[in-house]
Amino acid sequence: MNSIKNFLFTELNIRGQHIQLDDAWQAMLKNRHYPAPLITMLGELTAITVMLASGLKHAGKVTIQVQGTGPVNLLVVEATHDLKIRGVAKTKADAKISEQHDTDDLLGDGKILVTLENTLTNSHFQSYVPREATNSQNSIAQSFENFLTQSDQQPSKLWLAANEHGLGGVLIQKMPLSENIDADGWERVKVLSNTLSTEEIIQLDSETLIHRLFNEELVKLFEGKEIQYHCPKDFSRVENMLLSLGKEEVQKIIDEQGEIVVHNEMCNFHARYNQTDIDKLFKETLNN
Repeated sequence: MNSIKNFLFTELNIRGQHIQLDDAWQAMLKNRHYPAPLITMLGELTAITVMLASGLKHAGKVTIQVQGTGPVNLLVVEATHDLKIRGVAKTKADAKISEQHDTDDLLGDGKILVTLENTLTNSHFQSYVPREATNSQNSIAQSFENFLTQSDQQPSKLWLAANEHGLGGVLIQKMPLSENIDADGWERVKVLSNTLSTEEIIQLDSETLIHRLFNEELVKLFEGKEIQYHCPKDFSRVENMLLSLGKEEVQKIIDEQGEIVVHNEMCNFHARYNQTDIDKLFKETLNN
């Protein structure tokens, strides 16, 4: 299951989203060998990135980037308007991460930056997300609760969870005039949602989760959108970088090291070039 679905409490004027990823998430983690606390944090950021991207009204993408001052110095997750995702986490060379580390331990006072890109107008909108969590173990969810409440001007509650097998998230938002319909509706939905366990957030599909939580409420579940991991091996960018260095500089590296190895961290692949490859690359450039 790799999808995100919207749902609506038809008698309460409360809306929600549920995301669940397994195969796409495992593809992002393949051969990364991240420790469990880092997987959790990257997974939670991935969930909220997709939630934001699913609301885009134009071609573009959402990028969430965290530059940390702790053992984790960089987290980046991207999701396009058609929900193609990719992401990476980077740690310091001497980083030691244990199960006891929470988000604040890993990031220090690192800042969360959200970028919304509109490819039609070639414009960007950026906003920092304050990390004002009262519970550091859930600071990603709590930080984005505040962010969504302010940006959407609607009270929001968010639950996120992730492990090496999958990730999940539930968002509910109180829409205008909700209290006029049912004064206790928002509090009731929040209390029910708070009974979710980490395992349920990750493992339950939308239909099962909504029935488990809200079987006494009238809830309309909308058709889901598919999410895919998409990070193709783009060797042309590597080759353009080599060409920009110039033949003389590239030849020096070949002479010293025997080959050039470039690691694309975002997509996690290595591009290798020996003398024959370099000669061919620069010869083709001259011919063109």
